[in-house]
Amino acid sequence: MPLVAHTQLPTFQRLQEEGEDILNPDRATHQHIRELHIGFLNIMPDAALEATERQFFRLIGACNQIAQFHVHPFTIKGLPRGAEAQTHIDQYYETFEQLKQDGLDALIISGANVTHEHLQDEDFWQPLTEVFEWAKQNVTSTLCSCLATHALIQYCYGIERTRLPAKRWGVYAHKVIDRKHPLIAEINTRFDVPHSRFNEVFQQDLQQHGVKTLVSSSEAGVHLAVSPDGFRIVYFQGHPEYDAISLMKEYKREVMRFINQQTEHYPPFPEHYFNAEIQAVFNTFAEQVKNTQKNNQPAPLFPEQDIEALLDNTWRDTARAVFNNWLGKVYQITNQDRRLPFMQGINPDNPLGL
Repeated sequence: MPLVAHTQLPTFQRLQEEGEDILNPDRATHQHIRELHIGFLNIMPDAALEATERQFFRLIGACNQIAQFHVHPFTIKGLPRGAEAQTHIDQYYETFEQLKQDGLDALIISGANVTHEHLQDEDFWQPLTEVFEWAKQNVTSTLCSCLATHALIQYCYGIERTRLPAKRWGVYAHKVIDRKHPLIAEINTRFDVPHSRFNEVFQQDLQQHGVKTLVSSSEAGVHLAVSPDGFRIVYFQGHPEYDAISLMKEYKREVMRFINQQTEHYPPFPEHYFNAEIQAVFNTFAEQVKNTQKNNQPAPLFPEQDIEALLDNTWRDTARAVFNNWLGKVYQITNQDRRLPFMQGINPDNPLGL
């Protein structure tokens, strides 16, 4: 069932224009269907704030569970915001305090950009841990993306992420490890997932604390893992929410850093992402950039319009299936008993009955 446009958040209109089925509140009230209320903690920087909304809302809206999805975006203190992003937040986002009063069935926490070597030194660390602590007692399941995964792993188990020798970014092949887990029921045993990060948490460290890896890659490491109970916390180290163009946009930002002389090195391609035709276009563009710099001429325009139609998305169907399984289990558990902390009649150490 579809998302409900319960506020004037522009993302609802944008998704509707893309062809997504979005219910207005009047239509929603005439359908006697169970509501699921999902918090979305968006801690991405300004440039990616609204795109990240759309990516996660799109995955939720694609689920076929018999429920209406009300998604409640919010953010926390400690994140620098420009005037435009702050206006968007002030106008369309809810507050954590209000959501604590109203309650949530599930919670999604986005990734973030950081400026310190250790996460606990970030200005947003304390507000983020307050959300973690509340969610542990009051939310059926929390799904974390990338940086949020690293932060919650550190908060729960004291495992600090490890700095990689170089940025890991690209689209990597993955394999399902535990085929019996409900989160990965009815999905391909091998599939692609984008990654984009400088740091990693390793499977062997997670195993020592009972965190179960469900999907991993020989190149990119752990992608999908779950807390020892199997469901209360879902960890993504990759980015299944990414659009087909997301990594291209990151590559463009890195190229612009070179053009603006913020770095001396022209960026490498994201791995396994650009096909031979796209690489040829970008190699030609790189030579043009370097020649214009030698001759003190303006840089050519980045050829993204020529590239977009050539990009493939080889991960979205699997991402939708995993989200559908996740929200299906949230729906099943919350329907058994609405009372939290944890639902009466449900074993908190094994909510899925595994």
